[in-house]
Amino acid sequence: MTMKAHGYATHSATSPLIPFQFERRDPRPDDVTIEILFCGVCHSDLHQARDNWSNSIYPMVPGHEIIGRVIAVGPEVTRFRQGDHVGVGCMVDSCLECDACEDGLEQYCRCGATYTYNALDRDGAPTYGGYSDRIVVKEKFVVKIPDRLDLKAAAPLLCAGITTWSPLRHWNVGEDSKVAVVGLGGLGHMAIKLAKALGAHVTLFTRSPGKTQDARRLGADEIVLSADESQMAGVIGKFDLIIDTVPYIHDVNPYMPTLTINGTLVLVGYLGGLEPALNTVPMIMGRKSVAGSLIGGIKETQEMFDFCGKHGIVSDIEVIKMRDVNEAYERLLKSDVKYRFVIDMASLRD
Repeated sequence: MTMKAHGYATHSATSPLIPFQFERRDPRPDDVTIEILFCGVCHSDLHQARDNWSNSIYPMVPGHEIIGRVIAVGPEVTRFRQGDHVGVGCMVDSCLECDACEDGLEQYCRCGATYTYNALDRDGAPTYGGYSDRIVVKEKFVVKIPDRLDLKAAAPLLCAGITTWSPLRHWNVGEDSKVAVVGLGGLGHMAIKLAKALGAHVTLFTRSPGKTQDARRLGADEIVLSADESQMAGVIGKFDLIIDTVPYIHDVNPYMPTLTINGTLVLVGYLGGLEPALNTVPMIMGRKSVAGSLIGGIKETQEMFDFCGKHGIVSDIEVIKMRDVNEAYERLLKSDVKYRFVIDMASLRD
């Protein structure tokens, strides 16, 4: 017996999100049924809703930064019970058998992870995301939310948080690290907070002088205006790791000389080709690298939440009602939010 659900969906690349009733799949023995309390609005929601990546499935219920309350568990569930506060991020399933899955890297599943929305479940039915009142998810892909965290502000940790946490951990950022962040938005502000809490010396690269005060509030030790040649010259050879969070096409060449020997620039914000072409001279002269990183595995996501619970780290958010999501999308295009919209799903009943 399927479960009726209510949410907001878009039915084409040019149509707004509107109220939508649909069916969730039958809970399986290892499933957790979750009442959704809050859902973050990610820039990728906008990309998918408007088919910017040419892979959209309609009707689409976006949302993959989900915070909720457990309302039922299957007989094989062992980690959760009714009433627990939990999170669901960008994935709801994977093969769990390949080398990537066995290593806790479900996001790189050899068979392809099943995404929370705009994907097909293993039974062939479409997945629908968190702009809705409830969701059914395999226990393996649900994380516990520490009691200390503000639930609504914790929602963006499920994408913006883990997307920046994963490279910080993979490249072993700690007290002796010098980290730079390119761009101060939903991802960038989390990269600063997390890198600082890990003990790194953190620098923000920005083109906007007006972001200096906010960057320092978030934890940045230095701010470098990337359009200022003298400031850029002052940080040549400095950084062990640069996390580039910019969500649109841009030139990464100016940042390469600022890496130290064996340093790495990690792209987490933009999907697509680099333009202009990458100049390999600074790379060759210092064994510097350009890499990419995609969200994080479930174990890694739980570790991030535990870390954030210990250090009291959440996102800076603006809470909106469900009916205002289309306006929020327009504001996203203008970068008019500090630094993440979060939908109060109780407003579905308004």
